[in-house]
Amino acid sequence: MDIANLGQSGLKVSRLCLGCMTYGEPGRGNHEWTLDEETSRPHVREALEAGINFFDTANVYSAGSSEEIVGRALRDFARRDEVVVATKVHGRMAKHANGAGLSRRAIMSEIDHSLRRLGMDHVDLYQIHRFDPHTPIEETLEALHDVVKAGKARYIGASSMFAWQFCKMLQVAERHGWTRFVSMQNHLNLLYREEEREMLGLCREEGVGVIPWSPLARGKLARPASDSGTTERDRTDNFMRVLYEHTADADRRVIDAVGNIAEARRTARATVALAWLLAKPGVTAPIIGASKPHHLKDALAALTLKLDDDEIKQLEEAYVPHAVAGF
Repeated sequence: MDIANLGQSGLKVSRLCLGCMTYGEPGRGNHEWTLDEETSRPHVREALEAGINFFDTANVYSAGSSEEIVGRALRDFARRDEVVVATKVHGRMAKHANGAGLSRRAIMSEIDHSLRRLGMDHVDLYQIHRFDPHTPIEETLEALHDVVKAGKARYIGASSMFAWQFCKMLQVAERHGWTRFVSMQNHLNLLYREEEREMLGLCREEGVGVIPWSPLARGKLARPASDSGTTERDRTDNFMRVLYEHTADADRRVIDAVGNIAEARRTARATVALAWLLAKPGVTAPIIGASKPHHLKDALAALTLKLDDDEIKQLEEAYVPHAVAGF
């Protein structure tokens, strides 16, 4: 397994991160397609055996049960010091007025809840899941700094937002001497490349590691466009429709290009799509999902697949500008 520093930090992570939104008790939260604990655990074990040390979850995934399942699996299958555990804060976890967002109250409460569910005394990476326009940036950043100084998190990261918002947060943290973000988890794949316009350049300039979510576009890049709607997630993932429903015609041409290269290379479509992403400057570790044994196998193969310039051109030339989506 290839290992890389996360941005300019000293934190070393595998070049693939196992995303754990897939693992959560069905019926808890709004994800109908998740795997229960018994079905989830083999995927965590296989990831560890493959050399993956980086695991990403969030407090809102399956209303907290993802953290519970992942925490128990990692305690059973790995030593705590051998893994890098990331979780997130922002989404609504309670109906009361302070049950969501990035206020000091929410952050201080939710880090303790996440640690309890994970069964750990700290997380390695604590991420803000989205930007909170209703809370002063200074309040959010000072609270995150205090979480780190209390030993409850080792590093902090951010997720999808406008580049100007992230730039402002980096500036405010530097001005006050508070803990700096080391990572940006953003929406980036062959079907959605709007992050190339500003965010990727900002992250490279500021030494922030990029850990893209949905690197296979909710599975659309892993199968022919004609197969849409054939999986439980396809049928029930409402967020997928928000992200990709209005660009289906343009996306089909990109999906076909992935298929053509995969056929010529005699490899999986997912492998081609991930290889493209892994080659992008600044990308540290795509966050992959695994609900079937071949998902991890296809992702691992991407680490050694080197696309040539002509193949990259084929993959990229069919892309058309998309409306901003994902935050």
